[in-house]
Amino acid sequence: MQFVNIIEKKADGLELTEEEIRYMITGYTAGDIPDYQMASMCMAILQRGMTAREATDLTLAMMHSGDVVDLSDLPGVKLDKHSTGGVGDTTTLVVAPLVAACGGTVAKMSGRGLGHTGGTLDKLESIPGTKVEIPMERFREIVRENGVSVIGQSANLVPADKKMYALRDVTATVRSIPLIASSIMSKKLASGADVIMLDVKTGSGAFMRTVDEAKQLAELMVSIGTRSGRKVRAAITDMNQPLGMSVGNALEVQEAVELLSGQIPETDPLYEVCMILGSSMLELARLAENEADARRMLKEKIQNGEGLARLRKMIELQGGDASYLTPERMNELVAVKRHVPVCADRDGYVVSMMAEEIGETARLLGAGRLKKEDPIDPAVGLVMKVRCGAKVSTGDSLAVLYVNDETNLEEAIRLLKASIRIEPEYHKPNPMVYGVIG
Repeated sequence: MQFVNIIEKKADGLELTEEEIRYMITGYTAGDIPDYQMASMCMAILQRGMTAREATDLTLAMMHSGDVVDLSDLPGVKLDKHSTGGVGDTTTLVVAPLVAACGGTVAKMSGRGLGHTGGTLDKLESIPGTKVEIPMERFREIVRENGVSVIGQSANLVPADKKMYALRDVTATVRSIPLIASSIMSKKLASGADVIMLDVKTGSGAFMRTVDEAKQLAELMVSIGTRSGRKVRAAITDMNQPLGMSVGNALEVQEAVELLSGQIPETDPLYEVCMILGSSMLELARLAENEADARRMLKEKIQNGEGLARLRKMIELQGGDASYLTPERMNELVAVKRHVPVCADRDGYVVSMMAEEIGETARLLGAGRLKKEDPIDPAVGLVMKVRCGAKVSTGDSLAVLYVNDETNLEEAIRLLKASIRIEPEYHKPNPMVYGVIG
């Protein structure tokens, strides 16, 4: 088998066989297929696409390129959730413990944030002492005892994806929907979950900028999961403004604790998205009869404090100081040298936000990174004071910046102001959820 012939076949728009796809991934992972040939193949896939069957075969070949986690010895249906990345998205810290409190087994492997999006691991590490790089056997013990644990991915989990993504990043082939879907789903399948809930973001702060693109990606990932014997559902949610009001690692932990403590109203977008994700997980795992039953269960675990108790227990079992996860002590985690308000310079209505720029504002303050090895300041970031649709007057606070290092402060203020558009006329905001697939 000659790889150049396989490239030519895909460039002609023809469907690749399972054997050809497996040969491609095995050969590239082993170093037998050079970067320049794989770059050509990625471009052919970008231009010609893949069928659902091809994308599934690609996902499974990537999944088996490294470690595959076996969670069959853990009790119950194993559940996972994944977000395609957003700003102010702290749903994992809410949904995972709530679902565990409802009887689910949530064994989740997560990632770190890059650029304008925050990573769950960075949020957890903002709690003193918390370890996210822990041995697999300890991970299993925590899940058995507490029903939930969130740790970093194994270094050898889907090495084909790590190698391919680095190549796609420098060859303008990142935006291929089949390649995005196989990248995400190969890691989810290799992590061992039976049920996978996907949160596919769309808008100015998301990778998929249009609802149509997000729908295509969601449908393909659900198809891949179903073809691979998993129960998968995808919610398409808005990222034209931050999901939560807080953007920053400890700040987002604080907001999660507030939600789990019953301090955030049910009308809040973060609350609603958490309900959609959590109720879908409970339905798919057959822990609830329907959505109404699932929502009732989740709300009960907020009201009686069991959801927060699961999160605190997880932090404690992973070496962290769970005493910080109380409304009384959370302010210690977000203590900074300065609070800098950013105010409206005109009267009107907030008609739009650029969520990516808001995330970038937090990164400029030290809350994010451009490279995985970059340090972050867990306490800094920003808290939004308005959402799209809000009426504001000159001088009203739009957001408050949490600042320790003032090096990029002026640039951060300029960027945040530019990211919030105020007009005289009211514009109806985008819906928070565009649909659920699967």
